[in-house]
Amino acid sequence: MLVTEGGMGLLWYAARQFENFELEVDWKTTKKSDNSGIFVRFPAPTVPNDLNGDPRIAIDQGYEIQIDDEGAPDGDRIHKTGAIYGFQPPAKVASKQPGEWSTFLIRLEGQIYNVTLNGEPVITNFKGNRSMRGHIGLQNHSPKDQVFFRNIIAAPF
Repeated sequence: MLVTEGGMGLLWYAARQFENFELEVDWKTTKKSDNSGIFVRFPAPTVPNDLNGDPRIAIDQGYEIQIDDEGAPDGDRIHKTGAIYGFQPPAKVASKQPGEWSTFLIRLEGQIYNVTLNGEPVITNFKGNRSMRGHIGLQNHSPKDQVFFRNIIAAPF
């Protein structure tokens, strides 16, 4: 199990980049306002003279599947759990209560993105226009947010 801690950051899988794949992730929050996300298809977050990398590269060049039932900063659906943050709001917020495990199933095939949350389709056939290949990562948003992750399984096809 992984737990977010501290300020803005990114835990990413450096060993491989993914093209077409399904990603299944269990996650839970401690409170409704906890903020995190799952980034897909972003380039390696390394810049010269910075061994830790820049977490903004995942935001600027990948897509984030949002975790935040309150939808900070403004409560707009495009910022709520299940959204492709800033691009496509979820059809519904289907997350479980804080303290309970929720499960995302994220499927990327070509430029088509589908997201299921706890068995409920929340994003159907979103057409992206960013990279067709990249890394997978988990967002650490701020010191006040605590999100737990487990059973992270990526299956290329």
